[in-house]
Amino acid sequence: MLIIGENIHIISPKVKKAFADRDTRFIQDLAAHQVQHGAGMLDLNIGPQKRRGVEVMDWIVDAVQEVTDVPLSLDTTNAAAVEAGLKKVKRQAMINSTSADPDRLNATMPMAAQYNAKIIALTMGKSGIPATADVRVEMAMEVLIPKAMELGIPMSDLYLDPLVLTVNGCQEHGPETLNAVRFFKQLMDPPPMTTVGLSNISNSVPHENRNLLNRTFLVMLMAAGLDSAIADPLDEKQNEFIRIVEERDTSTGLGSLLVALYDKTAAMEELEPSDVDMSDPDQAGVWKTVQILYNKVIYAHSYLRM
Repeated sequence: MLIIGENIHIISPKVKKAFADRDTRFIQDLAAHQVQHGAGMLDLNIGPQKRRGVEVMDWIVDAVQEVTDVPLSLDTTNAAAVEAGLKKVKRQAMINSTSADPDRLNATMPMAAQYNAKIIALTMGKSGIPATADVRVEMAMEVLIPKAMELGIPMSDLYLDPLVLTVNGCQEHGPETLNAVRFFKQLMDPPPMTTVGLSNISNSVPHENRNLLNRTFLVMLMAAGLDSAIADPLDEKQNEFIRIVEERDTSTGLGSLLVALYDKTAAMEELEPSDVDMSDPDQAGVWKTVQILYNKVIYAHSYLRM
């Protein structure tokens, strides 16, 4: 599982201040810390940066590459800034992102081909995010994949993103997102790659609930065929969830439950009460979280206490 470190993101007040102050040391420490905790790629989200995009991208790519050699994901809607970054990267980069919107698609997909970059393709168009997995797959098949093939972009460099939405008000999208990932991996041989913005599942959720939602959904997405996730590599328990399912470590009760969740999701089955020791708080928390992600129980901020 490739974790694309999400923490250099302009939405963070500290990162935003570092951008404004050109605080190279802060950005470098954050980059290095994420790599030390397992990030295999770093997302550099500089925001729209309509006026200073090229300048900011030049600075941040140089800063990060001074302290790490992991590949970089260039995250901005400013096409000129993306191109500026692509001209500076030392390793194959990723463009984050394009979509089925013709304006965005025609601005970014050719750039990926020109600079031999990977590219994240969001399964959404001008009208927004489709409600069902079927429509997202249709968009991938009819728009995104044909454009990549036309430009000679290999499926190993095309990362389809079904778009994760929060359980707080949009939890019906959870099962559709899982199905979309599953179907993406069945489209072609070789299949396109897949990715998600993992923490979107817990947007607007109280801080104490966010990490468990993220970790549990990640296990389910991995079982559906997910290749990578833009996520927080500093979440050590998340890293442990990944290790457990990748190594199939059933030496603990929680490990046995996570492997069962993985296996049943891969088989398009659901966990059952008999899979869970409800006297174990960790297992009970995962069980309750899975019921939210199955869209079986309506999400409430207090769901873990119910």
